[in-house]
Amino acid sequence: MPKTVHGLAAALPLANVDTDVIMPKRFLITITREGLADGTFADLRFHDDETPRADFVLNTHPWHEARILVVGDNFGCGSSREHAVWGLVQLGIRGIIGTSFAGIFYDNARKNGLALPIVSPEVRDQLMLAASHEDGANYTIDVENRVIKHGEAELPFEMDDATQTAHLEGRDDTLNSLEFADAIRKFESRLGERQRVRVIQ
Repeated sequence: MPKTVHGLAAALPLANVDTDVIMPKRFLITITREGLADGTFADLRFHDDETPRADFVLNTHPWHEARILVVGDNFGCGSSREHAVWGLVQLGIRGIIGTSFAGIFYDNARKNGLALPIVSPEVRDQLMLAASHEDGANYTIDVENRVIKHGEAELPFEMDDATQTAHLEGRDDTLNSLEFADAIRKFESRLGERQRVRVIQ
């Protein structure tokens, strides 16, 4: 997982973008993490005949190469489908800046190395405005110092300690569980030694 994410940012000023918008259910035909880029934002990116929508930001220059999104409130709400995060990563997105994210989406993002810095509405609006400029804007998400760098500005963001550690150390749930392997084995051993309890009626 990267300690920093740097790249062009695209503004997506929509609130309550749910996982069905991010990854429509018709693309949930695989349990692998491959081939999902085309499904990401499919109904926003394409017409019914699959031609690109000229008015969608990720179809336009220079934002078709965006690595960072600046989004509206409550991004990633809806169902728990991890395909939404897989698709975003396959599309080239490495960071999403917003004021709030759905809990399960946030956790899925952490597991897949997608950085989700949480900022104030004022900072979000500032970054969204700059990202909307015709020349684009490049941001650096500095996970270690919890700041977003834009030009000479360093804007603070929130990220819980466990998520920050996951990004900095490349940790996942399996590695976290292995830290407690001895305690787990002792617990399992105690379970094996327990006697059955007879129920007296």
